Amino acid sequence: MLAVAKQQHEPQRFLFVFLKTSLPKDNKGDEEFRFLNGLGGALTPVMTLDKPLNELTNFEDLVTESELMKKEWQLVSIAVMSGKNGVMPTSDESLKSLEMMMKTVETGGNLSKFMTFDKTGNPVMFN
Repeated sequence: MLAVAKQQHEPQRFLFVFLKTSLPKDNKGDEEFRFLNGLGGALTPVMTLDKPLNELTNFEDLVTESELMKKEWQLVSIAVMSGKNGVMPTSDESLKSLEMMMKTVETGGNLSKFMTFDKTGNPVMFN
């Protein structure tokens, strides 16, 4: 992702929503079995972060930085905002997009428009 972002003509700001997975209390059927095997469950946003491309190094450094916040998470959904006319979107401008991303998670919306990874950097696909 970082390599592709560096090829863009406009400056790029990355948006991160860190997610916690949990088993719903009203789970039914094989939901518990699936959850214990890393499938299914409920997602809850626990924190957000936005960073310009030039402040990102690699996924491992992102995980290390996120652990300083002392909030448990299992997945991170990522989106990117492009600047305009060579100007980087500000953190204030990214706030609306981060709120939209969190709302999408909270309402069970379509997460396939975001790239999502587990804590080890493996991509996660939602059905």
